[in-house]
Amino acid sequence: MQRVAVVLSRITKNRLSPNAVTIFGLLMHIPIAWLIAMRHPLWAALFLAIFGLFDTLDGELARSQNKTSALGMFLDSATDRIKEIMLYCGMAIFLIDSGASKTTIVILIVALGISILTSYLNAWGEAVLANFSHHKLDSRKIALGESSKDHKVNKTFRSGLLGFDTRIVLIIIGLVSGKLPTILYIIVVFGSITVLQRFMHITKKLKNVQD
Repeated sequence: MQRVAVVLSRITKNRLSPNAVTIFGLLMHIPIAWLIAMRHPLWAALFLAIFGLFDTLDGELARSQNKTSALGMFLDSATDRIKEIMLYCGMAIFLIDSGASKTTIVILIVALGISILTSYLNAWGEAVLANFSHHKLDSRKIALGESSKDHKVNKTFRSGLLGFDTRIVLIIIGLVSGKLPTILYIIVVFGSITVLQRFMHITKKLKNVQD
């Protein structure tokens, strides 16, 4: 994706906006969700594999053009959540039409909830750490008569077994293999472990910063 981003930047003379790539990748998940709902899992898996790469391409494009921004980061994170919601809606229709049990549908809802919670913990962990670190540094600099305008907090809590990319790969495997219910159980189990890992990581980090 890094090489593709460099080539695209050269071809378009840096006129291809990374945010435009992000939005395009989001829009292409609408027909993917429709393909899942209409019980065309192989085609859905193919397009999901292709346009799933856009999640990496927009970031690489931003770096190659030196256009990384807070807005780009926000769009990337927000659109990823929308993508998952659309995919799970498509899977819900697919499973209901396939005669799936109520238990399977409940597992699907839990899997979606865990997926969103995983990213939610990361976002709020970063936000709380950034806010606390900012005020702590400001207090120290005020005491020293220094400015805090250049301070930047760049922390992340994207640890754990089941990140966004891995979840998408599992969904692709479920669509291709015809074992989507099994994959949902896997997402629930390992997603729950990931939530616990991130929660422990975040609380430990915030406690260390506070101390």
